[in-house]
Amino acid sequence: MATRQSITNVNTLEDLYGHLGTMDMTPGWIPRDEPILYAEPTTPFKPIQWRYSECEQALDAAGRLINTELAERRNLVMRNPVPGNDIATTRTLVCAYQMILPGEKARSHRHAPHAFRVILDAKGAFSTVDGEKTLMETGDIVLTPGWCWHGHGHDGDQPAYWFDGLDVPLNHLLEPMFFEEHPDGFVEVDVLTEVSPYRFTWESTQKALETATADAEGYFGPRILLDTPSMPTMGLYVHRWDTGLKTRRHRSASNNVYLVMQGSGTSTIGDEQFHWRRGDTIAAPCWSWIEHQAAEDSVMFCMTDEPLMRFAKYYRFEGS
Repeated sequence: MATRQSITNVNTLEDLYGHLGTMDMTPGWIPRDEPILYAEPTTPFKPIQWRYSECEQALDAAGRLINTELAERRNLVMRNPVPGNDIATTRTLVCAYQMILPGEKARSHRHAPHAFRVILDAKGAFSTVDGEKTLMETGDIVLTPGWCWHGHGHDGDQPAYWFDGLDVPLNHLLEPMFFEEHPDGFVEVDVLTEVSPYRFTWESTQKALETATADAEGYFGPRILLDTPSMPTMGLYVHRWDTGLKTRRHRSASNNVYLVMQGSGTSTIGDEQFHWRRGDTIAAPCWSWIEHQAAEDSVMFCMTDEPLMRFAKYYRFEGS
């Protein structure tokens, strides 16, 4: 450890830098390979697409090989191909495809990160959140807010598939991770309900989209924002795009992940063009240029960390 006297008597910058190194400090004015400040957002995360048809086959293979005793959650995580990255889909968000077989029941747990599910194909599956049991059927969006006990099961006769979205990477960055398995294995069901603040049915979403209006500038088309006050770090949008609709090119200081609930079309994210169909997922990292075109009537789900960026006053939007 350098002494005060030895630092006082340094005669060159090189000597000062050497002393600062022993103090676990670096000068703020020196050139750096990675600058402290950027003129605009930069990220190593890439625009990327996952095809549901391929992932469904992988889940079916996992269903033959892995039961709920070996894997409490039979899911496939969408990892962005960034060196050193193991789970994150974008910097703050992670997504996965998940499957449960008829008769299976996943044990209950809770964790700090917020989560939700978009049900892709299911009849007879159910979710339990803090003692409330609700159905999970095709097109439903089901919430599992942070630190709520939650689990799921399946009373139907065909495999059930869904999309998972969580803010786990954000939680890792900020470090307030907590996780706990339920001491009894499963949450006791207190109430069985069809109407719940944790469930947005496909029928209710369709009805809301019927009256949704497009933004005046043409960046998004008709869309709705789901009411999710218990999950403040994420915004959940559902877009309705009629055949031929093309959104204006735009970008924002937020991370976005798109899931095709219905239809087909093309999206250009950054310099990459993606042709999508039902069930596919596309990641649009922060400050990527985004443009969509529907080849047929389509419904597109979007998860975004925009509420977090707005809260921190980091959010910025740019169109062309």
